Amino acid sequence: MDNSIEKKCIQFGLRMTEQRKIIARVLSASDDHPDAEELYRRTSKINKNISLATVYRTLKLFNDNGILEKHEFKDGKSRYETIPANHHDHLIDIKTGSVIEFHDEEIEKLQERIADKLGYNIINHRLEIYAVKKSDDKNS
Repeated sequence: MDNSIEKKCIQFGLRMTEQRKIIARVLSASDDHPDAEELYRRTSKINKNISLATVYRTLKLFNDNGILEKHEFKDGKSRYETIPANHHDHLIDIKTGSVIEFHDEEIEKLQERIADKLGYNIINHRLEIYAVKKSDDKNS
């Protein structure tokens, strides 16, 4: 199993305790954007000695060192993901809380055109779309 988070921590010279290793491994294996409480649930199944406070401290450490990206979606929870190699945006299902990553060249080009038209160069941006799934029922 690839554990890019643990490798990055070692590259940055962070001390890797057994608890931090477990947290890094669980995050690396995640295909979603877990919040601290969800990460705590997952890690405590592996090691019952990991506390919620340890999870919060570790997330802050990883975020402060540029290993994780913190997202503050409108559900009030901070969610985390590894720093992506390629830019992507997020669509958040407000009913389920699921986060869908996507990349769309048309959106990227439109943002560039808007910034250029207003006399700016984009140095960074984040797009979050909050949505509800379309109903399959044609009568709604």
